[in-house]
Amino acid sequence: MARTESNMLALGTKAPNFELLDTVSGKKLKLSDVYGEKATVVMFICNHCPYVKHLNKEIAKLANDYADAEVGFVAISSNDVDKYPEDAPDKMKINAEENGFNFPYLYDETQEVAKAYDAACTPDFYVFDRNLELIYRGQFDDSRPGNSMPISGRDIRTAIDAAIMSKNIYKAQKPSMGCNIKWKE
Repeated sequence: MARTESNMLALGTKAPNFELLDTVSGKKLKLSDVYGEKATVVMFICNHCPYVKHLNKEIAKLANDYADAEVGFVAISSNDVDKYPEDAPDKMKINAEENGFNFPYLYDETQEVAKAYDAACTPDFYVFDRNLELIYRGQFDDSRPGNSMPISGRDIRTAIDAAIMSKNIYKAQKPSMGCNIKWKE
């Protein structure tokens, strides 16, 4: 597994639009379908990455905790499924069900959406405000597989709370770290 950090897309960037297959419902969804009135959280994840597996239950908990707060959540997998078949859409649906995801888990077959977001790793997190302007990109928290730090979601929760209250985030933002996105050749 190649340890890769986020590219840290420029704050203020407008959320790139997309239309992708939701592997859970079988429907094509756009950014407007997952938009939250107060914040929209876009996560690049996959099934096989140990960094994502480390956070899956907490990602589900995060989305559940904000279910009534007008925050939209969406996960996207952009990996090359020819080389990484465990990241295929049928397995994405199983993963979403097993982890209790209450948000769409979209398949970015062409990898164009990952490129538009300048995503580099899994997991890679983005929080957009009510105007779909980027206010946070980076890590879930300081916990990583094997570092014995508890998973708190502190960094992303701070960002979501700031978006809900229409406040600026002043603290330094740390890049996420995980497996590199498996790009097609």
